[in-house]
Amino acid sequence: MPDIIQLLPDSVANQIAAGEVVQRPASVVKELLENAVDAQSRSIEVNVRDGGKALIQVVDDGIGMSETDSRLCFERHATSKIREANDLFAIKTMGFRGEALASIAAVAEVELRTRRSVDEVGTLIRISGSEVVDHEPVGCSVGSSVTVKNLFFNVPARRKFLKSSSLELKHVIGEFQRVALSKNHIGFILNHNGAGIYNVPAAPLKQRIISLMGRSLNQHLLDLNTNTSVVKITGYIGDPQSAKKTPGEQFFFVNGRFMKNPYLHKALMMAYEKLLPQDAIPPYFIFLEVDPQNIDVNIHPTKTEIKFEDERVLWQILHASVKEALGKFAVVPSIDFESEMVIDIPFFPKSAPVSPPEVEINPNYNPFNGEHAGRIPKGYSHKPSETSVKGWQNLFHQERGSGFEDADTKKSTDLFDDGSSGVVFPNAAQRFFQLKNRYILTSVKSGLMIIDQKRAHERILYESYLLNLSMGPVSTQQELFPQSIDLSAGDLALLSSLVDDLATLGVSISFLGQNTISVNALPANLKISSPEQLIHDFINSFKEDVGN
Repeated sequence: MPDIIQLLPDSVANQIAAGEVVQRPASVVKELLENAVDAQSRSIEVNVRDGGKALIQVVDDGIGMSETDSRLCFERHATSKIREANDLFAIKTMGFRGEALASIAAVAEVELRTRRSVDEVGTLIRISGSEVVDHEPVGCSVGSSVTVKNLFFNVPARRKFLKSSSLELKHVIGEFQRVALSKNHIGFILNHNGAGIYNVPAAPLKQRIISLMGRSLNQHLLDLNTNTSVVKITGYIGDPQSAKKTPGEQFFFVNGRFMKNPYLHKALMMAYEKLLPQDAIPPYFIFLEVDPQNIDVNIHPTKTEIKFEDERVLWQILHASVKEALGKFAVVPSIDFESEMVIDIPFFPKSAPVSPPEVEINPNYNPFNGEHAGRIPKGYSHKPSETSVKGWQNLFHQERGSGFEDADTKKSTDLFDDGSSGVVFPNAAQRFFQLKNRYILTSVKSGLMIIDQKRAHERILYESYLLNLSMGPVSTQQELFPQSIDLSAGDLALLSSLVDDLATLGVSISFLGQNTISVNALPANLKISSPEQLIHDFINSFKEDVGN
């Protein structure tokens, strides 16, 4: 009987490894950016086309590679970062596994141009599906340029799972932001389909955050600075007013490397306890400096998971540091006793869980048994006097005369009676009362109905809007003074794919550059007090739908 176990060819092994390292175009951008950072670059340019599905190019001005190194870098487990196993616990570079370029070359067409400052000519290498197609000298600048085309061209099953170009671009921007935030001493450029998205020079951390995330954060960042024998914590957190319902501006870095850590995220959120709206998440950009010997980054090929020697101590220090920053800047809720309190009904997103309230009932409770029962004399009874009865009757007639009757009771009854509630409204005898110019009170068979006038009016407009939408594009009204709105590059990329949908809904926008849009027109029949909030709600709703 023949043997059945055999070694896989390198091309097949590389494709298997690529399944962990290269999941989408953003994965390629991450690996190439980390290599460029490790090459001591001062300026890095990223060019992508069609969200990275057609082309990804990373150009740096780093130290470059020799002809031998340029060929060897595409071999599996070939790296310049470590030499022995002990080096894994003293890592200070972004990459170290030696898998990225081999995995990328296994599922794409790759071109490398590189030259060192001591070399007169550089080296050109072209690889397609792990096969070297070309290897020759070439004239090029000092540094390296890696171009990746047709990602997953030889793995159709992987390529068909890629999302739309706008969504893939959002992930590319996310990886770009992570590296650009952690290396603010390097200048970064990001272009998509020839158009500039980011051009951020080397700058202090706060300026880098504002350049990447938008000017709207400028007034909401709180400084974070804690130094202990265990960890040094620096960076910025957002005040409660900057919190949003959707995540996207939360960053943890350990020794300059981005990481995901739900445990430390919980420590930060607990420090904000009772300061945030429900389900809102504040932005934060937190840098932890820890002894490399006390952490392990060799857990996952993407290197976004890090194990700490004592995570509980780190949790306590981070929690205390955030609370100190919030207290230092007097970030506490305030109450205005001069203004009238208005209770507003919050909006619940589709993903929000809804549970009935829990009510505890004591079936054995009797108000006539207990400490107060003995105070009522036995045989005691009380009948209302004739004067008291007349007084209540007069008060009832006065209240009836002070109410107002709706001009068209039939229409109002139809509006709130959907036929399924089981509540039957009287017709001619229906009375309505207004409370504080905000609420309408009316009696129904099952009790008292309280109607919020503002929300009832909004519901009528909403029904009218849906009716108009079903008959075609909604009529619009041009804004006399179009409002400019600053967005993050990721949100701008998503919004660019929603322009036609917004136009159908009656919202007209234009792109002004520098991640700024202008709202030029809004639906004619809707009163929209905040176009900026409307745009953010559209984007958040789209993110939620994509996430589900």
